[in-house]
Amino acid sequence: MIKLRDDVLIEAKAIAARTGRTVEEVVEDALRESFARRRGAGRTGDQSLPPPFGEGGLRPGVDLDGSAALLDIMDPTVR
Repeated sequence: MIKLRDDVLIEAKAIAARTGRTVEEVVEDALRESFARRRGAGRTGDQSLPPPFGEGGLRPGVDLDGSAALLDIMDPTVR
């Protein structure tokens, strides 16, 4: 059993409800993303994303490594 802080659990439940997944799936995805980022830290070359291009580039605050943040941007009706 894993104990989560209340604020983390609330956010995980909200993401699960928004995306039609279970809390367990949301937590597993978040852990996998975190582990992948740690494994990828320090890597260079073709492992990184190409720089954004076009008018304006990325919107401020956009994190391409965080699916939760991307979901929030793609569905602005949430929150």
